[in-house]
Amino acid sequence: MQTILLVEDNEMNRDMLARRLIRKGFSVVTAEDGQQGIDYAIEQQPALILMDLSLPVIDGWEATRRLKENAATRHIPIIVLTAHAMKEDEEKAYQAGCDDYDTKPVILERLLEKITKALASR
Repeated sequence: MQTILLVEDNEMNRDMLARRLIRKGFSVVTAEDGQQGIDYAIEQQPALILMDLSLPVIDGWEATRRLKENAATRHIPIIVLTAHAMKEDEEKAYQAGCDDYDTKPVILERLLEKITKALASR
């Protein structure tokens, strides 16, 4: 079973998406802020990270940048999940190092396609 780290500060969004991913056969670990996400990624080496951008402590852009700069975590695919749907936000996320980008509200089938693609490219 592959583990996904879900970094999301909104408890309802975090719980709902985690349950949906678990039903699809993934193991899910959650973090509530960017620093927790970085720490968990280093400790637990998940197969993939789903990263919100608007996070407390360290935002998702900076957390992504730090994870991609770290030799221990740079290989982990990061898919940004965000309500920031402007083209500039998407470009900024890719510049930070994310591997893919998806907008909220989450459309599960679309997200699962992105997860499958990212995991296959590992």
